[in-house]
Amino acid sequence: MGRLFVAAVLLFVAGCAGGEGAVPGGSKIDALLAKAPVYAGQVTPGSAVDRIKKRGELIIGGSQDAPLLSQLDPISGELTGFDAYLGKLLAQYIVGKPSTELLSATSETREPLLANGTVDVIIQTYTITPQRAERVAFAGPYYQSGQSIAVRKGTSGIGKPADLAGRTVIVGANTPGVKAVQDAAPTAKILEFGSDPECLTALKQGRGEAYVQDQAILVADASKDSELQLVGEPFTEDPYGIGIKHGDAEFTKFVNDWLREIGKSGLWQEVWKQTIGTVVTGDAPAPPAIAS
Repeated sequence: MGRLFVAAVLLFVAGCAGGEGAVPGGSKIDALLAKAPVYAGQVTPGSAVDRIKKRGELIIGGSQDAPLLSQLDPISGELTGFDAYLGKLLAQYIVGKPSTELLSATSETREPLLANGTVDVIIQTYTITPQRAERVAFAGPYYQSGQSIAVRKGTSGIGKPADLAGRTVIVGANTPGVKAVQDAAPTAKILEFGSDPECLTALKQGRGEAYVQDQAILVADASKDSELQLVGEPFTEDPYGIGIKHGDAEFTKFVNDWLREIGKSGLWQEVWKQTIGTVVTGDAPAPPAIAS
């Protein structure tokens, strides 16, 4: 999926003038909800699903500033994007209505938010890694991405990971980009920031020569920012998972079963078409296989 996606991404970004690829409006979620399943099985008393149903809403750790993924629409006041719509659909599945509360999370706060029970799930381009899996349970993967390189438009000399050697490279703190840069260009100087907007600001300020981040995040950024340019192809494979409190095998299985259901019904593909698919040409990809 990643290679096909990036080919379409690069075609789009090359022709992007900054005003195309608008984030879909709130009306599109209504069409998705009309097709969404609602869980009708037994619920274990005291389980995560039981607590969420009794509360009447799903509490999600995520973002409201990630175009195409999870962004607050200033007109409707609703969250839009791939991650945001999946959160609404999961709430519909559990509660019977798309009631969610979003708490802002960063790469540094996601795991504490899950561990202390502040949020039920993290849906925020959360890459599954062995190190994270020691502290977080993951449902999914629900999306396949990869680390890519972005530079300020007009930057020369950077076209592949090896070109990062000896340069200052911006990455998100505690993200797979850190190890990806270390592996690809051991002599690069790594500069970490807590959020994607902070990383973009640092790149524009010239504090680094390149920014390494998940390809899906970078294409969303580039769709809104004509100063940003993607170079090369993804050089890692990064599966996104839904973060769940470590040790909660029952809730993890529950969310995995839901992901399989929306993948089989075609609803996952509909979400993609309404969000990422508004700027990436071609048919919707098949959803990634869910871990057993």
